[in-house]
Amino acid sequence: MKLVIVRHGETEWNVQHRAMGQLDSPLTPKGIQQSRAIGNRLHRLKFTSLYSSDLGRAVQTTNIIAEICAKKIIFDPELREWNMGIFQGLTVSEMHEKFPQERQDYEQIGDEYIIPEGESLDQCRDRGFRMLNAIAERHSNENLHENLAETGDETVVVVTHGCVLMGFFEMVLDLRSGNTWRFKLDNANFCAFEYANER
Repeated sequence: MKLVIVRHGETEWNVQHRAMGQLDSPLTPKGIQQSRAIGNRLHRLKFTSLYSSDLGRAVQTTNIIAEICAKKIIFDPELREWNMGIFQGLTVSEMHEKFPQERQDYEQIGDEYIIPEGESLDQCRDRGFRMLNAIAERHSNENLHENLAETGDETVVVVTHGCVLMGFFEMVLDLRSGNTWRFKLDNANFCAFEYANER
């Protein structure tokens, strides 16, 4: 099966360089335009199922895709962005100002640091990897019955968030954490993976 992972459209807080985490910010006019563009591209793909994070920016993006592609949406909170706890809604400079010790601890410890009232980046990455693999496995197994004759290989679209997507890249490509700087992570981008032989 094929798994297409899409990041939500641009938000107001993306433009302001604020850490959204599991808080929310509406799509900008550009974000709405991006969502329509990716919806039109996905419409040509003829995918079978549409999943989404239940956070507002992903929901807004997915609703646009679903309208263009005439698909029902399966929402799942496991596809949410990294819960950045006390850092959510802040710019990096505001984090340093309001929570200097916690920001210093995060910068020194890195991906294992559990942000107060949130989770570590490692925990987010593991959650996303488990969920995306579970979706791939579920739809790979469904290919064993009559749908396969009608559609060929199944294609599933998932709308999620930057940290979930980049964590998935790192784990699939066996990259050390932090090596995704090689990839440009645009809003509403199109990332295609294939799931075969349980990998």
